[in-house]
Amino acid sequence: MKSALRCIFGMGVLGITALTASAFASETNNDTTRVRYKTVRVDALNIFYREAGSASRPTIVLLHGFPSSSHMYRDLIPKLAVNYHVIAADMPGFGYSDQPTVEEFDYTFDHLANVMDHFLDSIGLTRYSIYIQDYGSPVGFRLFLKHPERIQAIISQNGNAYEEGLSPFWAESIAPYWKEKNPETEKKIRGLLTLETTKFQYTQGFRNPEDVSPDSYTFDQMTLDRPGNAQIQLALFYDYQNNVKQYPQWHEMLRRVHPPVLAVWGKNDPIFLPAGADAFKKDVPDAEIHFVDGGHFSLEENVDPIANYILAFLPKHFAEGGHSAQAEEILVSDGGVRESEWRLG
Repeated sequence: MKSALRCIFGMGVLGITALTASAFASETNNDTTRVRYKTVRVDALNIFYREAGSASRPTIVLLHGFPSSSHMYRDLIPKLAVNYHVIAADMPGFGYSDQPTVEEFDYTFDHLANVMDHFLDSIGLTRYSIYIQDYGSPVGFRLFLKHPERIQAIISQNGNAYEEGLSPFWAESIAPYWKEKNPETEKKIRGLLTLETTKFQYTQGFRNPEDVSPDSYTFDQMTLDRPGNAQIQLALFYDYQNNVKQYPQWHEMLRRVHPPVLAVWGKNDPIFLPAGADAFKKDVPDAEIHFVDGGHFSLEENVDPIANYILAFLPKHFAEGGHSAQAEEILVSDGGVRESEWRLG
């Protein structure tokens, strides 16, 4: 009888030990993927950002689109943070970051990129991959032009860099405003700032629009509806023409540096066409291209396949163990333009 009791007691202790170990492992994993919400002072602005994952791992910087913020990455961040250090900031005028008026801040993509560059400097990042979507693309490519040696990989999710990717929406709604600012052309732009249009971006081309949480477009609309934000968005829509003018520079740098490129595109996007994804192969022939059955904000219903594509892609360019690959950077002066050649081992 005593022997049986000792056996039962022993099994109980082992069971408790196993449960404790399991709970500890779960707690450790949760701590790794836990998202922390921070604010840092950059260029006299409060910049809000989300951070997850171990800082000892390779970093992925997530750059958001219009009219969203780092909120669009809320479901992706924990999935990537299992293996990577993840940073997602709100640009000035978006989300929880400061929104100075157009009189106080020059709302151009050059300026947004400078603030993001200074933000990354302020938190000590000098090597990282970028995930670009919508407005995140012109910001990310400006970082790439300025610091090609810092960019370890480019992941584009409906982040356009080619004229082939511009849908008829641009010629019909935006180009007239670029050609001439007047009440009629401005009215079309203001129409893009309504809840109806914001919701359109989160439903058009989606398999199951009813699966999209209303939190997504409701939160974005709250930003757009803040006093003075309409003027900010008008300024950025007008300046977007300079992104298109910069495309050749981006292409040249892609050819020079030849960074790892992954394009994961919502194939039903009414704003940026699938041809924009395929076009990366013109300048980076070994770019990896994938399409998901979704729209502009494809993370809303395709977060798992997109995360899986990223998690399968990056290890091909990083050393084993989750640490960044050894790379030799060669900077060559060529007419004042820096050229970086990467050897990823």
